[in-house]
Amino acid sequence: MNPRLSGIIDQIEDSDLRGKVKDVLENPQIIVGGNVYSGFRFEDSPAGLFRHHSYPGGLLDHTIATAKIALSLCNVVEEVYCGKVNRDLVLSGIILHDVFKTLTYRSADNDRYINSDLGERLDHLSLITSELIRRDIPIDLVHVVCAHHGGQAGPTWPRTVEALICHLADQTDSQLNGEVLRAARHLVRRVVGEEIPLISSKEAFDIVNQKTLHGLEGVEKAFMRIIKDRLPPGSYPT
Repeated sequence: MNPRLSGIIDQIEDSDLRGKVKDVLENPQIIVGGNVYSGFRFEDSPAGLFRHHSYPGGLLDHTIATAKIALSLCNVVEEVYCGKVNRDLVLSGIILHDVFKTLTYRSADNDRYINSDLGERLDHLSLITSELIRRDIPIDLVHVVCAHHGGQAGPTWPRTVEALICHLADQTDSQLNGEVLRAARHLVRRVVGEEIPLISSKEAFDIVNQKTLHGLEGVEKAFMRIIKDRLPPGSYPT
């Protein structure tokens, strides 16, 4: 397991809950109608088709970033508002909330991601909610995961502090990442007149930063650096 992810899991104090979360991550399969479905490794999966974290490893980045945002919100609740938060539920919910995106996406021939056969029929939220119930996960954690889209985009509103924190953290990181990816794609199209496939967050933030520091010339240099880094050793862009 990726050490950044295991470091988050290790912060779950309840050993029984921690073990159940690890089991889902280590066995990310689901059986529907007698068929066993599996997909990307967690560390290799995107977290979106296009809007946010739509690159290899995007799901890992999104999970780590969302966990950090959520822990900061826990601090605010406890230190500013004198409230109480079950951090085990928050961390477990963050880790599990998008885990079955590994099953609902697949790679396409044009350096893009599309829905898998399973993803064409069922969404990741329905899959993980039903699977958590099947695995006898505590209902408070099932609610955190089930409510992470919020009531307008999901099946239920967050009705606990822990569910609200996970929803807000997920929404914040998705929007942050999505806006930076969108800006980077726009800048690259404007400067070089072409798309950059599967742009990562690191690359996108570099492009946006170079635009701030050096204008459109900085964008072009960042683009050429990215293309060069993607080529096999000894190859150079023409």
